[in-house]
Amino acid sequence: MSRIRRGVGTWGRTVVARMRGAGRDAGAGFVEYAGLMIIVAAIFTMVHGLGLDNIISQAILRAVNNVTGG
Repeated sequence: MSRIRRGVGTWGRTVVARMRGAGRDAGAGFVEYAGLMIIVAAIFTMVHGLGLDNIISQAILRAVNNVTGG
């Protein structure tokens, strides 16, 4: 049992050191942001390419008119 506790303790210290120390993954934020921008651009391209932009805008306009009573 003490071998398991030592392993868990070592693992915990390693995780904390990587989260706080110089070895943390500081560049991941940019990579994730770039990936998100690529996904958003792909969605906009597909919506425009399929001609859904008018359908979506009309649906939003109808929903707003239903809510506001106009």
